[in-house]
Amino acid sequence: MNLNNEIDYIKGVGPKLKKALNGLGIITVKDLLLYFPRDYDQVNDIGTEGMSVICGTVEHIEADIITNTGKRLTKILFNTEKSAIHAQWFNQPYIKNSFVIGKQYRLYGKISEYKGNKIMVNGKIIANNKDIPPFVPKYAVNNAVKSSSIEKIVKTLLEQIEINENMPIHILEKYSLCSLDFAVRNIHFPINRENLMQAIKRLKFQELFVYSLKLQLIKKENRIKQGDGIMFKISSELVKLKEALPFKLTEAQNRVIREILVDEKSQKTMNRLLQGDVGSGKTIVAFIAIFNVIKNGYQACLMVPTEVLANQHFSEAKKLFEKFNINIALLVGSMTNKQKKQVKEQLKSGEIHLAIGTHALIQDDIEFYKLGMVVTDEQHRFGVYQRAQLLNKGENVEVLVMSATPIPRTLSLFLYGDLDLSIIDELPPGRKQIDTMVVEINKSAWVYNMMVDEVKKGRQGYIVCPLIEENEQLDLNSLQTLYKQLKKSFFKDISVEMMHGKLSPKDKEEIMEKYKNGEIKILISTTVIEVGINVPNASVMVIENAERFGLSQLHQLRGRIGRGEYKSYCILLANIKSEITKKRLEVIKNSSDGFKIAEEDMKIRGAGDVFGFNQHGDNALILSNIYQDMSILKAANYEARNLINEEDKYSNIIKELSEEINNSSKYICFN
Repeated sequence: MNLNNEIDYIKGVGPKLKKALNGLGIITVKDLLLYFPRDYDQVNDIGTEGMSVICGTVEHIEADIITNTGKRLTKILFNTEKSAIHAQWFNQPYIKNSFVIGKQYRLYGKISEYKGNKIMVNGKIIANNKDIPPFVPKYAVNNAVKSSSIEKIVKTLLEQIEINENMPIHILEKYSLCSLDFAVRNIHFPINRENLMQAIKRLKFQELFVYSLKLQLIKKENRIKQGDGIMFKISSELVKLKEALPFKLTEAQNRVIREILVDEKSQKTMNRLLQGDVGSGKTIVAFIAIFNVIKNGYQACLMVPTEVLANQHFSEAKKLFEKFNINIALLVGSMTNKQKKQVKEQLKSGEIHLAIGTHALIQDDIEFYKLGMVVTDEQHRFGVYQRAQLLNKGENVEVLVMSATPIPRTLSLFLYGDLDLSIIDELPPGRKQIDTMVVEINKSAWVYNMMVDEVKKGRQGYIVCPLIEENEQLDLNSLQTLYKQLKKSFFKDISVEMMHGKLSPKDKEEIMEKYKNGEIKILISTTVIEVGINVPNASVMVIENAERFGLSQLHQLRGRIGRGEYKSYCILLANIKSEITKKRLEVIKNSSDGFKIAEEDMKIRGAGDVFGFNQHGDNALILSNIYQDMSILKAANYEARNLINEEDKYSNIIKELSEEINNSSKYICFN
């Protein structure tokens, strides 16, 4: 069986189930194998709550009961050594024929308490001990598919395939790693806890090994190219540009600019990650680097993840470069074909010096006359291959990657091993400290009244919601519901607007323009405002259900306020049900250091959530928590480097894994 086949290749997966699985991101057979259980029900002692096996005698059978909802119910009372069990089966009228009063049977199923009675619903008859699974996988599901359905098709699939090994035998032996086939089978259906731990260990190693291998391959490719880089001169106009700035650069900004200019001067091709906390001034540093490249007769481009941010950078660049004879163009998806065509022609002719845009910049028909530098903003939203697509638009192009997601220094080498690192670790003077408050959700009226007071002072505010649509599984305020409620009540005399990812780029841009101009006083939004939006008059942000967000994301959101001269407030409106939730939110309340917050976040949530690995680009770590699995990461990184150093010996393995990496968005590679 080809693991890249679509999911309906598996027997028992029809159109309806296929659609439901696709909704969970399960498109191919391989996706199903990599859709690991989120938890397990462990079979307990007879008669206890949870998944259990009971041995009992049938005392009473009551069949063909019609419930209020129209279901057909069969009830059978079992007496066990410990207690009575009330077994129930819905819409299985034939089940009564499987039991005889007075006879003893063994049943397997989930036991729960209801009005003092122990209930087992839709239990299975057990013929022998082999039919009793010690661990029952529980998969993350939606309303369209059950965990048991996924369990069933995974079982069917594993009966039909064998997973080939792709790790050198000496590495398996050195670290006592089980085979890949054993690992996949035992993470879905572990026979015992020891096997489950072995499976997890192997799959984490596999994931971090392949991730490290990918970085090593990119690094090797970069080394080959580095000898042929463009040697840019330092433009005499840089001094004039700095003098034209309406503010003084920080020492950290000047240090990073020097590092970048050294790269530009050298024959080595620049490949640099620029990190800085929210509001540290990364964009101006990037513009200065771009300015020097343009003044050497080359073009540059800046790619950002959203049209709103592209428009903002475009406006900033035009203002900054207006006296320096630099032509700037915007290229985003919402532009008309006529507008795009004109920009493309001007890029090809060299008339445009700087292009600022979204993914529209990496389309096949975009050609540059003489591209010298590529800058990408918010690295965690772009994959390595998207960056490569931009690089292919020119020869020996300088690369600067900007990220506002602070990464603890100990991890930077592993996460961005293909890039040199510059850090702006200082905020510009004069930025006011933001007061962060954690407020219980039942005090929301006080919060909204506070927002009204801020608006009366001439300020503006944000309300951020975690969901776009109502979800039965999560007790969250949806954007639409909250918008309607607040517009009718607290904000009835205030200009309020709603913004979310489902709006067209044009609509989003119009809303943001009105908000920047002060026409909209309160913006109720999803996290689309997380990245880069700059409205100095915004002084208050309320984050609904703050407990649902990662700390680093809360820090990013908080960075949208406190950009002007006014005192600013970030209110975390939360449903605090546990000490862990309280502790997490206290971290963000008491700290404005993004690096410290990111480290705490990783300890609690794992790197995947912190850096958006499961949502963005090709950075899809499934099992590994880079912070907690540092020892595995170091070992995997070491072995990946050794493999590359002995490429001749392991060329087949490297080739196979490279092909898998290129064809997959995940790092647990197999065939």
